[in-house]
Amino acid sequence: MLTLITLEFRKLLGSRSAQLALLISFFLPLLWAVAPRLGLLLGNMAVVSGWQMPAVSIGVAVQFMIPLFIAVVVAEMIGTEVSQGTLAPLLLRPVSRNHVMFSKLLVALSFPFLLIAATVIGSLLVGIPRGFGMFGGGTGMGPGLFVGVGTLTSGAAFAEVLRGSLLAAVMLVPVAALSLLCGVLFLNTASAALATLAILNIMRLLVVFPQALQRVLLTNYLALYTQQGNLTQALILLLIYTVGFSAMALIAFDRRDI
Repeated sequence: MLTLITLEFRKLLGSRSAQLALLISFFLPLLWAVAPRLGLLLGNMAVVSGWQMPAVSIGVAVQFMIPLFIAVVVAEMIGTEVSQGTLAPLLLRPVSRNHVMFSKLLVALSFPFLLIAATVIGSLLVGIPRGFGMFGGGTGMGPGLFVGVGTLTSGAAFAEVLRGSLLAAVMLVPVAALSLLCGVLFLNTASAALATLAILNIMRLLVVFPQALQRVLLTNYLALYTQQGNLTQALILLLIYTVGFSAMALIAFDRRDI
């Protein structure tokens, strides 16, 4: 099993799509270093600390760009192997289909963490000129968002960024599970990626429905990294989505004629 997981990680990191996604996630925050109208993005607020840059970058990328990267790269984990004819020979080996799929699933669910990590590292590099000392305001990931609730120390700012980054990755994990499910159902990278994005966009359009329905929509939690207070209900819902999509992917792969 460990061998399969290692193999899938090598495939993922060797994929040009994954490499491009990670590079863009890392280098895109560098635009903020030369962006003359960055304050408009934040409602005419001045960015006074490097600790605020991760929230800016994640806030811009998480609504479309990062889900797009996840949809394409994860779908490719199935679609590329089918098109190249390498998946069928793998299934002929004395390894169960469930083990093959489970290894792909673990790697797919880890991809959002890699993308968020690349985004945060790039953002912190951009924030070096602004410094990482004590400042008045917020990181954009804690109480009061960028306004904050007073003076924030470096340690408290780091804790807010770490917490917000982990939540940003966690809220994207169901998207990876959904993309893998679509990959199994369609066995084609383009079709699976389009289906994943279509489902997410349809969920966004359901904002016109009653509030009770909106509370269970996955897209309603794509700003989880900024939320404060008790997150138990949100995390349970994201877990249900992840487990549900993952279970359906495992069942579908076991019954799929490759």
